[in-house]
Amino acid sequence: MDNKSLLIVDDEAGHRQMLQAYLEDEGFKISEAPDGAKAVNAIQERAFDLVLLDLKMPGMDGLEALRRMRRITSAMPIIMMTAYGTIEFAVEAIKSGAQDFVAKPLDMEELTLKIRKILRLHELEQGSLLQQARLDAKFDFSRIIGRSPKMLEIFETLALVAPTEATVLILGESGTGKELIANAIHQNSPRQKKPLVKLNCAALQESLLESELFGHERGAFTGAVSRKEGRFQQADGGTIFLDEIGDMTLNTQSKMLRVLQEKEFEPVGGTRTIKVDVRVIAATNKDLLQEVQGGHFREDLYYRLNVVSLTMPSLRERREDIPILVDHFLKVYAEKNRRRISGVEPAVLDAFQRYHWPGNVRELENAMERAVIMCPREYLRIEDLPLTLRGQGPEAAPGEVGIKAGLSMREMEKQLILKTLEETRGNKSQAARLLGISRRTLLNKLHEYRIGDGDERPEADE
Repeated sequence: MDNKSLLIVDDEAGHRQMLQAYLEDEGFKISEAPDGAKAVNAIQERAFDLVLLDLKMPGMDGLEALRRMRRITSAMPIIMMTAYGTIEFAVEAIKSGAQDFVAKPLDMEELTLKIRKILRLHELEQGSLLQQARLDAKFDFSRIIGRSPKMLEIFETLALVAPTEATVLILGESGTGKELIANAIHQNSPRQKKPLVKLNCAALQESLLESELFGHERGAFTGAVSRKEGRFQQADGGTIFLDEIGDMTLNTQSKMLRVLQEKEFEPVGGTRTIKVDVRVIAATNKDLLQEVQGGHFREDLYYRLNVVSLTMPSLRERREDIPILVDHFLKVYAEKNRRRISGVEPAVLDAFQRYHWPGNVRELENAMERAVIMCPREYLRIEDLPLTLRGQGPEAAPGEVGIKAGLSMREMEKQLILKTLEETRGNKSQAARLLGISRRTLLNKLHEYRIGDGDERPEADE
């Protein structure tokens, strides 16, 4: 961070001199400007690594100077200084392009830490943008949002793997975007003009799963009134994406192994052999090696699938991507619901950064959709968020759910479900969406924790 150039803009000469002396001792190169107009001229003449900009100045004030600086450069970090630190000012400053703001009298140690953090994030972002631009020039990963180091590793691997014929195994928690990765691999492969066929292996019983995968002959089982083409046949020449492959039974796994090895299979109830040319992409949220060791997954199939593996990071591991994900989902759902919402208040992002996101990006997307629908203003506020998220923010009301020391994971999960049901007024389908789980999983949890009447079975409806 040494030799980074900072521009201090303040009409109080004594304050400028104090900042200059302190920050030069910290290793920064300091320039000064006594007002907004001179600061804008300085930005036009040379580049600075960061600007400390006072709000209240005679003539051109800080906000106007900020807006003009942003017309010159959109990338340079700017921190606003003010003795009038209200949330309204913070929103306006960030809307106009400031990275952060500090209140006078300044805590110099805190200010220095903030400067170093913003400069470091700026360096990482600029490096990420350059790396992303190189990838975007050759590959279309536009639907996958992320600039964090972990996501850039994913993009680099995708760029190497997508043009090949390799079988790919995508690992990661539920809600991390494994299906988006499968889409990207197919769309950037030589098979892109052929079908991409998808199947969730956990959604079907064994007999139905085999019929879906390999098709069946007429009369193969009760209800098979005609011949049916399977997903592998539908994907011939293209790609098949098998989600939740860790839930496949051992019997079906053996048939899958043959398809991968021999590129052929027989339909259920049939004797004719069908040959196919299909690229396989599989995904699971399970630890397949552990499943192999436990005898629940075939070792030979695991190694056939695991030619190339990608592990999608949880949202907890890529928190630096939360602001751009929020911005993306805000635009998507504001347009979809015809809402004029320009941004989010700092407290919202703070709450998002504190939250543990068990449902990952899918949960964040659900939270943003709900917040956009509930927001009557131009900016999302903390009160527009679900209770489960407000409990993590700085403005949480007494009694709202949060992470408390001493609670077991089981009790925390129970409290989270209770609060979500309270917010949705008992609507289980809506509660499941907010929690980022299926309705069946929620019903199982309700039965396990004896929430509600304690007797409702998972199969029951609302």
